[in-house]
Amino acid sequence: MGTELNRRWESGTHAHGVSDPFGQGPLPWLRSPDQYVAGTGEAVPWYVSLDAPGQQPLTGARPRPPVGTPANSDDVDQQIKGFASAGVVRPGGSVDFRVTVRPPREFTVDVYRIGHYGGDGAHHMTSSPLIAGLAQPAPLVAGRTVSCHHWWQSWRLQVPAHWRPGAYVAVLTTSDNLHRNHIPFTVRDHDDPAHTPDLLLVLPDVTWQAYNLFPEDGRHGASLYHAWDDRGGLLGEREAAVTVSFDRPHAGAGLPLHVGHAYDFIRWAERYGYDLAYATAGDLHAGLVEPARHRALIFPGHDEYWSEPMRRAVERARDDGTSLVFLSANTMYWRVELSAAASGEPNRLLNCRKRQKVPAGSPAAGVAGSQSALWRDAAEPEQHLLGIQYASRVAAPVPLVARNTEHWLWDGTGLREGEGLPGLVAGEADRYFPKVALPEHTERVLLAHSPYQDSAGRTRYQETSLYRAPSGAYVFAAGTFAWSPALDRPGHTDERVQRATANLLDRLCKDG
Repeated sequence: MGTELNRRWESGTHAHGVSDPFGQGPLPWLRSPDQYVAGTGEAVPWYVSLDAPGQQPLTGARPRPPVGTPANSDDVDQQIKGFASAGVVRPGGSVDFRVTVRPPREFTVDVYRIGHYGGDGAHHMTSSPLIAGLAQPAPLVAGRTVSCHHWWQSWRLQVPAHWRPGAYVAVLTTSDNLHRNHIPFTVRDHDDPAHTPDLLLVLPDVTWQAYNLFPEDGRHGASLYHAWDDRGGLLGEREAAVTVSFDRPHAGAGLPLHVGHAYDFIRWAERYGYDLAYATAGDLHAGLVEPARHRALIFPGHDEYWSEPMRRAVERARDDGTSLVFLSANTMYWRVELSAAASGEPNRLLNCRKRQKVPAGSPAAGVAGSQSALWRDAAEPEQHLLGIQYASRVAAPVPLVARNTEHWLWDGTGLREGEGLPGLVAGEADRYFPKVALPEHTERVLLAHSPYQDSAGRTRYQETSLYRAPSGAYVFAAGTFAWSPALDRPGHTDERVQRATANLLDRLCKDG
């Protein structure tokens, strides 16, 4: 690849995004070892988050895709890209897709539901007829904010009433079978008071958009982490966007960064028959989640960006007796605001100034007087809710060292005190901060205390926390990125983490 194109790999996001979990042929596509080579001859699994230290590219030759497999669309030519429009989708309802095709060609949409399905990882639900594709107008750019809210609707999916709630992926393929892309969307649970699933899975769509650099074209795209300079070089956080739009495709393959963490949990939980309802962080913000209907809310993946309504809803849920399960690290770190799009559609713009300066009154301004958009700077550290909070990045994966192994969470795992679970501290890590107040609790235990090296070479400690609130609700925080992958990701599973997670969920479903 030429130097100009190579500059676009610097973020690591693009190397993740352009990989194609459907590119290795038929199901099981989410369980396949498909890889993408970012100009170096090194192979990268589609689910690896390359911006997390310790997640190193695998070595080895890239397998040849089957003959006739569509190549993934890119963000430069945008051969086919799309996104789902706003609105809560339920069985019996509908979801609209807005798609651009360059040059204009017909295309099809195949819809899959994520789940175990006998090890397949997903199930094909339906296919569209041939749809006339058009080249949509260029994305609108205002400052660093990119939006495609002005794109025309391309296809409406009528969701049959018998479809199960869940995480879905729409696969866009050009009629000449040359290019492909993806649109994730969520089908909410039935609005049926007679059926109340024990566990509500909250998918982190707000955090997914914070990382979205669409279009990764070396010119216009921006996320809350990066933007481009005049030469196509990647700029850092201080010059990134402070407002990003939900009304745009995801970069690369169209799958969000870190999406694999949520899919890992879904496949494992559905394999063992847990009764799951589904919602998004955006639903939580909008007041569309009724925690009292469920025994626990599950946050399955990296969930870093939280608005005040999200946090207040979860605090009330805990105080009213609904348990909380956080299966990652660096949760609830940045405080954000959601505002209406130019079209008037509510909650379609994500605002977070991080450490930049913005005009007074901007939706990204945050709490008056705060030095940054950190919840800590707003005098509400994450530990007040989680029991632990973000410490640092992890330079390379290390064992999670189990503590208090007589606790019921570790029952049946066979773990001895101080025994390590290899590779279970990776990406980012949380710990208990003694100088930060703990939430009110009737019981509390730290279930891991794991030494690791941060990116500066300093020794730090990761911790896993569980406490019980006065209401009786439990709050579990894994404190590492590697917990969900240990449930169902090929090459990363650990039976002891699977058993511990089952112990936790079984306790919540019975007593929570």
